[in-house]
Amino acid sequence: MNKFERYLTVWVLLCIVVGIALGQWFPAIFQAIGNLHIAQVNLPVGVLIWIMIIPMLIKVDFRALGEVRQHIKGIGVTLVVNWLVKPFSMAFLGWLFIRHWFAPLLPAEQIDSYIAGLILLAAAPCTAMVFVWSRLTGGDPLFTLSQVALNDSIMVVAFAPLVALLLGISAITVPWSTLLASVVLYIVIPVVLAQWLRKLLLSKGQAIFVAALTKIEPWSITALLATLVLLFALQGEAVLRQPLVIGLLAVPILIQVFFNAGLAYLLNRVVGEKHNIACPSALIGASNFFELAVAAAISIFGFNSGAALATVVGVLIEVPAMLLVVSLVNRSKPWYERSKIKST
Repeated sequence: MNKFERYLTVWVLLCIVVGIALGQWFPAIFQAIGNLHIAQVNLPVGVLIWIMIIPMLIKVDFRALGEVRQHIKGIGVTLVVNWLVKPFSMAFLGWLFIRHWFAPLLPAEQIDSYIAGLILLAAAPCTAMVFVWSRLTGGDPLFTLSQVALNDSIMVVAFAPLVALLLGISAITVPWSTLLASVVLYIVIPVVLAQWLRKLLLSKGQAIFVAALTKIEPWSITALLATLVLLFALQGEAVLRQPLVIGLLAVPILIQVFFNAGLAYLLNRVVGEKHNIACPSALIGASNFFELAVAAAISIFGFNSGAALATVVGVLIEVPAMLLVVSLVNRSKPWYERSKIKST
């Protein structure tokens, strides 16, 4: 994990400060940027999102789907936690904390939007950073790649229906056309382009492929930070009025991180998977494809929405929360392996 990735939380905080300051100093400029729409898609954000997502998807080798059968139990745990537990647990936590316990402290008109942002965050399993977390725990690289490839394949068809279902359960209405357009723009097209670029680069040799990835990898985080500056330039007034909101939104996100990581870790132990399989399975269950969540929130609800702010809070706490999970699974390895021996 390079220094830039390790201090992502610091860069996000700086972007919040810079964005709020620029929004206060040059409000007309950022309002004009926020109004650059074609068919409900903000053009600057659309470009930035593609720059964010495509370099990450180039890393994904869908041929790794053939490796799924090698660790079918671990894959089963990943799928159960990612698609049957995580989104629904976040919807429940949003209902419990945002709609009820924290409601008196939050702007009433944004309650639905905050919950929608949390749901979008939980419905998008991690694609890129999970490789970093897996490497830090000595996770099996082939298993990590195969579960990412499988999750991405499922996400193409399941993201929109799952989000629509959970928003419906939460009494939040989103037009299907807008949701499907977001899936096509921010999942389908980037996957197709990324895989085409991957094939093109690999045809020129492995060395050229690796060199190209090294060059374009920083584009993702740079585009993410630029998007955050734009978002907080437009959200600044609301944040200054309600600075407590960010802390309150962090509570359900942190709970679901540790709950899902712990559940996946324990389930892998129960089914008898090795520690280097349990780690990436737990880590992908805890982390999110926050770039997609931010893009979908802005596309569906707008720059000034509580949904966009909620997804950004996910970005803010991702690195420190996941580094803590990494530390916990590393420290618990002797316990995990003793438990596995006793159970066999």
